[in-house]
Amino acid sequence: MARSTVAGGARAARAVTNARRRRRLVGPAAVMIVAVTASCGMQMPWDKPDIPDGLPPGVGVQQPYIDINAPGRTAELMREWATPISDATSIPLVSVEAYGNAAEIQRQQHPECGIGWTTLAGIAAVETKHGRHGGSGVDANGDVRPKIRGPQLDGTNGNREILDTDGGRLDGDRKYDRAMGPFQFIPETWLRYGVDANGDGRADPDNIDDAALSAARYLCAYAGGDMTTAEGWEQGVHAYNNSTQYVLDVRNHANAYSVNVRY
Repeated sequence: MARSTVAGGARAARAVTNARRRRRLVGPAAVMIVAVTASCGMQMPWDKPDIPDGLPPGVGVQQPYIDINAPGRTAELMREWATPISDATSIPLVSVEAYGNAAEIQRQQHPECGIGWTTLAGIAAVETKHGRHGGSGVDANGDVRPKIRGPQLDGTNGNREILDTDGGRLDGDRKYDRAMGPFQFIPETWLRYGVDANGDGRADPDNIDDAALSAARYLCAYAGGDMTTAEGWEQGVHAYNNSTQYVLDVRNHANAYSVNVRY
């Protein structure tokens, strides 16, 4: 088994230029692996798939309209749409539902942004293998267990030093921050962008529904409100992680998912 490659790693940590303003995405591993192995943590037994290379990435099979104000976990309303995508791409079904739910909520509330579920899937793939990093799994309600935590951002091993921003309320560390959950938020940014998307009444960075919608909000904000242009998309993803290689990795995953290809 190859080394774990949660996006961020040391590469992402070194790229941060303003930790108090920008959400830091540092994965549990402090290593760099080529993009082809980043999504699954092992050498793939097949050649790199033939996928589009456009920017912004394709939006894939359009998620259906749902009642985003329905009670409970609205992502479950995406199940019929998500099942064939999950089968084709090997993304966990609950994770696909979360990405579709987040994209649809944004489409109904902020149609000007135009973020596609494939972009969210691309980020989650590079960050934590869709919530499966280190043996974690995604429960039926979207909770990721065991919780995924990055290393302490204490300035060692090439990481940026980010002193505690939440008094230990979210990650339990009262000295340094660490990235949290399937989308690897730092506490300070979660407190600003975190929202409830699975209907349980609380915003939880370890729930993939909540994390996906929160990431969509963050990306749209830093893209200048428009993820439909190459410039806006790249700006948003660069804000998520200020690394050109990271942007390319996310683009490749998202484009693969746009044509229902495992990557």
